[in-house]
This record gives sequence, structure tokens and C-alpha cells, in this order.
Amino acid sequence: MSPTRPQASLDEPADLDLLKVLIAGGFGVGKTTMVGSVSEIRPLATEAPMTMASVGIDDLSRTQAKTTTTVALDFGRITFPEENLRVYLWGTPGQERFWFMWDELANGAVGAAVIVDTSRLQDCFPAVDYFLSRHLPFVVAVNEFDDSYRYSPDEVRDALDLGPDVPIVTFDARNADSVRHVLIAVVVQAANAQSVPL
Repeated sequence: MSPTRPQASLDEPADLDLLKVLIAGGFGVGKTTMVGSVSEIRPLATEAPMTMASVGIDDLSRTQAKTTTTVALDFGRITFPEENLRVYLWGTPGQERFWFMWDELANGAVGAAVIVDTSRLQDCFPAVDYFLSRHLPFVVAVNEFDDSYRYSPDEVRDALDLGPDVPIVTFDARNADSVRHVLIAVVVQAANAQSVPL
């Protein structure tokens, strides 16, 4: 799949490079928070209240305080003026019942960030497998929750059985500067994979 760039709208400078990046990972790992914390526009979030329909389908055992869930996508935008770059962020839904949307969301993406909660590492396996099977460049971004144990990048790499070509970064999804570093890592990874000329 060769990436395509989003078309510039009338209010965008014609000389900006436009890139699409996916934000993926398991249920409740911080995807919506990540998009919302860094977006320079009001983010589009398709959050819906958790209902009884999810009982027995969605595993809420480690996310009991969560009352809403993404049912379609998250969308935001950030511009890096010094690099003449605008990045469109597309957050995927985390639950298995919404995975059918991933192919559509991935269309045209140059890379992805797979968000990880180390207390539920297995929840990121489907996203990692998805991007590996489609040869879409990605980075693993460990969201450092306040109460989570801090593992080294090498420990996370070993647990996910990833080679040295996949960057492992740590960040705080609530902090815009921290999220920017993740997005820069994704763009660099995409450039290194020659998916996008920069």
C-alpha cells in the first residue's frame, strides 16, 4: 500500500507537507487523550458512554474508571512550522468489535504510533501485528500512567518481540510536548522506511 497525502484545503498554505499518522493501541490506553492534548484544532472525538451492551464483550477489568469509549475515530491536527509540516492524527478504536474500521483509517497513512500501557501489554499485540503485516512504519509509544511500573525500552522490545528497527519511546499522553516527540519519532520512522520524502 503506497501512502497518499491528504489534499490541501483552501485555508492551508500550498507549500506545507501534509501527512496522515494513525494513533492505535488497545482499549483505554490514551489514544483519545493523546490526540486531544496536542491538536491545534478542536479534536473530533466519537466518544460514547459505556453501556450494558459492552458487558461480556469489552474487558473493563483494568479500566474500571472509564465511562466512555471511542466508537469510530479520533481526529486532530498539528503543524510543525519550522519543518513546513502538518500532521493529521487519526485515532483508531481500541475494541476488537471495531477493528473492521482499521483498513479504512489506515488508507493513506505514512506511519503510526502504537500506544502501550505496560500493565496491559497484551492489548497492543493486535495493533503491532496489524502494522507489521502491512509493512506500515510505526513506533511503540509507552504511555507512562501515574501508577504504572516503568520498564526500559529494551524490556518492552523483548516483551513485544520486536527488532531494533522499531523505536520504543516513552511519553505522557496528557502532555502536548511529550506527544510532539512521539509524532516526530513516527515521521522520522516513516522517512527512514522511505514511505515519505522529507
